[in-house]
Amino acid sequence: MKTSLRKELLDQGATGVGIADLRGYLSGEIAHLDRAVSIGVDRRLNENTLNLLMKLQKRTVRFLKARGHRTLAIPPDSDRRKGTFVSQLYALFNHKMAATSAGLGWIGKNGLLISIDHGPRLSLATVLTDAPLRPDAPVEHCLCGECLLCKDHCPSQAITGSQWSRSSPFVELVRLDQCRSHKTSKRQTSGKPNCGLCVNICPFGRKDESG
Repeated sequence: MKTSLRKELLDQGATGVGIADLRGYLSGEIAHLDRAVSIGVDRRLNENTLNLLMKLQKRTVRFLKARGHRTLAIPPDSDRRKGTFVSQLYALFNHKMAATSAGLGWIGKNGLLISIDHGPRLSLATVLTDAPLRPDAPVEHCLCGECLLCKDHCPSQAITGSQWSRSSPFVELVRLDQCRSHKTSKRQTSGKPNCGLCVNICPFGRKDESG
């Protein structure tokens, strides 16, 4: 089942698909949905990317429900739906936590999920389920090493240089108030982010543009 689901999602545009074991991470009404299908696409997070992520979520839900399993799709962070049951989970659920648990990458010094092959460029969505899918091996530690490019080039000096690990997931990586203050003070260009240096400077997954 896992192999078939992953193949279907990759064929439909997913860049990476991982299965996470979330036992002990969830509580309340969704504690029984202890597997997460973490879906990543290597595209900027815009309306077209959101549509693709939601299409992939719908395929995942349809695939699992057809086999008798319960599901709950958590919308991507830029598609937050107010006044719904799932909106109550936003403060409790983190797509990056699911992705690290599913082996898609680690949390970098810039506070973003980083993939070996795609760097900090994966946009994420998650589907929770009670399907007995075999989980992938989680990523346990930050693999940024001694690299401090994102910290050194951060115009707001918001990046602390600390390192994430699954045993210490709440270390302060980014001073969010400084990051937000810098971005709100800069001129916005329609349809484009007004910073993103910590994404562009990251050496992981950087495409060679020389050819």
